[in-house]
Amino acid sequence: MHQLRTGVATFLLANVLVGLVRIARGPTPADRILVTQLFGTSAVAVLLLLAADQGASSIRDVALIFALFGGVSLLAFVRLGPRVRRGGR
Repeated sequence: MHQLRTGVATFLLANVLVGLVRIARGPTPADRILVTQLFGTSAVAVLLLLAADQGASSIRDVALIFALFGGVSLLAFVRLGPRVRRGGR
């Protein structure tokens, strides 16, 4: 089971690396904010995998904080989204 969790965590981290490319090349702010949501979701998933692997409940608490920050950042984007020009720049 340890190898499966490590493999899934590695896959999630590879997705984050691909997301970094999308942030650099993203034509619109919406693309960039979706990648930040990917970062938050991936961080929560990796932390939960680490918590399950090590049996540390404190890591689950950190994952919960990241999940809350992800929701707040999405709300901020939705609230400020109409103010951003549609051209992406």
